[in-house]
Amino acid sequence: MTTTTTTDPGATDPTGETMERTTAQAPGTARPAAPQAPDAERLRRWRMVLGADSADSTGCTLTGQDAAMDGALNALYGGGAGKKPGGGRGAGGRSAGLGASAPSVARWLGDIRTYFPSSVVQVMQRDAIDRLGLAALLLEPEMLEAVEADVHLVGTLLSLNKAMPETTKETARAVVRKVVEDLEKRLESRTRATLTGALDRSARISRPRHRDIDWNRTIRANLKNYLPVPGPAGAGGVGGTEGRGTIVPERLIGYGRASRSAKKDVVLCIDQSGSMAASVVYASVFGAVLASMRTLSTRLVVFDTAVADLTDQLDDPVDVLFGTQLGGGTDINRALAYCQSKITRPADTVVVLISDLYEGGIRDEMLKRVAAMKASGVQFVTLLALSDEGAPAYDHEHAAALGALGAPAFACTPDLFPDVMAAAIEKRPLPIPDKETQQ
Repeated sequence: MTTTTTTDPGATDPTGETMERTTAQAPGTARPAAPQAPDAERLRRWRMVLGADSADSTGCTLTGQDAAMDGALNALYGGGAGKKPGGGRGAGGRSAGLGASAPSVARWLGDIRTYFPSSVVQVMQRDAIDRLGLAALLLEPEMLEAVEADVHLVGTLLSLNKAMPETTKETARAVVRKVVEDLEKRLESRTRATLTGALDRSARISRPRHRDIDWNRTIRANLKNYLPVPGPAGAGGVGGTEGRGTIVPERLIGYGRASRSAKKDVVLCIDQSGSMAASVVYASVFGAVLASMRTLSTRLVVFDTAVADLTDQLDDPVDVLFGTQLGGGTDINRALAYCQSKITRPADTVVVLISDLYEGGIRDEMLKRVAAMKASGVQFVTLLALSDEGAPAYDHEHAAALGALGAPAFACTPDLFPDVMAAAIEKRPLPIPDKETQQ
């Protein structure tokens, strides 16, 4: 008798892979379709999924890289991971933790970058900061050098900005700059292309000089005025036509002449409360991109209970970010009052309020200001979040009130933001991604 391994197509292990079964096969019988792993492999996988507390029940002992991976996971998600750090980095027991020293955490960060892909590392870093209270350790330069930089890490660093020692600030700036440059590479080209198209279309004129005529658009606009031209007698069949004709250009469409003055004014008004950290990062990058476009005049305003105008720092989004103060209260009414005072061309102005709408100021005054700006011709956009995350938490009552004023509030991903801005510039309906979030 021989022993073979077969695949059970209907069974899966905790990792989602097909489970395998070892069976005995008598001589002369048909061989199964596919080979299978032994029971020990299934136990190993269960042990990795269930963690160190399952070592006794599975009877499986991990070695080598498996043990190292399990130790890194157990340090964060083990039985004691919800407590303040202070335990060791052992692979078992219920006293898990990353330890209180920065070198220990830096070694752990190095471990997870070795064993897991970048996207998983970023999730584990955020969990470590939230579950183990490790934010203070980000003030150590050696730890910052070990982290996988992403938008959420930048938000955490900004919240610690005022408490950051001088020895750490340069390292923190380097981390933030890396993330900002990556975002600019991803977002800048599409933002420019989308908004340039919107601005060009808004500059079309109906009585152009001959050299300014847009012939393609003019022909399309006058196709209804097509007249066939008769050909020589007997040519082209009945009527003597050969399929040729002419278009009577009743309506001419031309390119707008280049102007040194900005065609549109954009005001980004950003809530810098702690929950808006990712939105602040993305908005600062977009603000810098918009400010670099000569056809737009961009103003960047951030607020909590006070208002700060960071427009003069828009040439460097890193300076903008370190000029914010995440946390504190919220006074949307005061921020909108400041923005309203800076509007000189209402019909050519787009105001983008980025906030979760938890107002600590005067609610009725806030709504009156929005209504007044809308009545004057301002395009008003309310973004509950500007990030890649899911549905944000926000004040539904205030969102509904803004919607009733014609300023729908919705969450927006960074990839959708250029389309939202283009629609606002052209005064088209906004491309709201999820109708259920519109209030």
